[in-house]
Amino acid sequence: MPVQSTLIGPGGQLYADPKPSPDEDAFQVDNTSNAYYNSPYYLKHKNQVQPIPPPRTGALPYINLANYLPASLIQSINQAGRIVFHSVGDTGAAKTGKQQTAASSLADEAAVADAMVAEVQSSGEAGPAFFFHLGDVIYEFGEAQYYYDQFYEPFREYDRPIFAIPGNHDGMVFGQSSSAPQVPTLAAFLTNFCSASPDPSPDAPTMTRSVMTQPGVYFTLDAPFISIIGLYSNVMDTGGGIISSQGGHFPLVNDQLTFLTSELKRLKPQHDAGKRAVLIAVHHPPLSVDAKTGGSGGLMQDIDACCKSANLWPDALLSGHAHLYQRFTRTINGRQVPYVVAGSGGYAATPPQTAAPPAGTTIGDHTLEIDPIVDFGYLTITSDAKSLAITFSTAHRNQPVQVRDSVTVNLQSGKIITSGASKTSKQKTVKAAKAGKKKPASSR
Repeated sequence: MPVQSTLIGPGGQLYADPKPSPDEDAFQVDNTSNAYYNSPYYLKHKNQVQPIPPPRTGALPYINLANYLPASLIQSINQAGRIVFHSVGDTGAAKTGKQQTAASSLADEAAVADAMVAEVQSSGEAGPAFFFHLGDVIYEFGEAQYYYDQFYEPFREYDRPIFAIPGNHDGMVFGQSSSAPQVPTLAAFLTNFCSASPDPSPDAPTMTRSVMTQPGVYFTLDAPFISIIGLYSNVMDTGGGIISSQGGHFPLVNDQLTFLTSELKRLKPQHDAGKRAVLIAVHHPPLSVDAKTGGSGGLMQDIDACCKSANLWPDALLSGHAHLYQRFTRTINGRQVPYVVAGSGGYAATPPQTAAPPAGTTIGDHTLEIDPIVDFGYLTITSDAKSLAITFSTAHRNQPVQVRDSVTVNLQSGKIITSGASKTSKQKTVKAAKAGKKKPASSR
């Protein structure tokens, strides 16, 4: 039975607009933040990390999907015996230049958002239950005035909760003096994703979607059949992400290692009993072939140390940051773990700065499974706690959505049972989520 046209969460949360407007073809607020790369504060501190805001006082480090979806929808997920959700990063429509106008930038993000909306609307209660954003919601700096154009408007018809971890651009700050930022790091992200109550957003007062009530910028989402541990990897544009001070080298950084180890230990009994898959999500990729946004060795070491301490490795690791799709298989204690990079949500589709090794290349304990896909698209993830399937689909305005890659892992054996794109790449015709939408011409 199809769900009602617009959901109301158990706490009064609202998601999709009941009467959505046509797609934008121009920014309501011109994105000028790229100029702030020349601001005194940024120029002095661009190679430094920013402090991590502490979790909300009194809040548990984990949240339950049942507090965000109607009970009837949670019941349907449990009865179906599986959960489906979306994930991708780097959605903010801000990139403009000689070959990319505001209209084409907005169209690139809208194509991905509308394809995800169409999956929700066409699948009803069997479809995606939420969207877990992998960071860089807003570009170039994550200021409040850009949330309408880059987040609320593109996803105004996405009738499900949107959870998020911040990316480096969400936390980057600028300032007219070198001594203090104009706005504290992550201020707008906290307002829109880590509020104490699901109120209307002050940054999108005309939109229906409520702000989210995550406990902090790192947290765990518990849902039927799966848990996602979200980490914040700070503001470094190049050079990789961090989740600890790394032996005091980054003294400003609050340590997330205790949180990650504790959450892995909390989830281990249900995971080992075959009742729950466990994913880790972090914006900067531990593995990447891109020279500019390449893998983060220190980040990998920190995550590995926590997994060893808890004696639990994730069933998959999801990242963004690199503006393309990549999939690796990492072999850990005999288990095959997909490491997926999906920073393809709409900001840019950028090839690696240096030639990527050919698909099938193995270095150490990991193998690059496919050639990087430099295209806009998103992940659809399905789990019944016994298996985990990850599918990457590309989405362009006025074109069918195309499945380009997929992988399925048997969680009991820890082995990949299917992998790779279909020889006849599956296509799904995705109509604009609202008839009569304006469709800006895309540069792609």
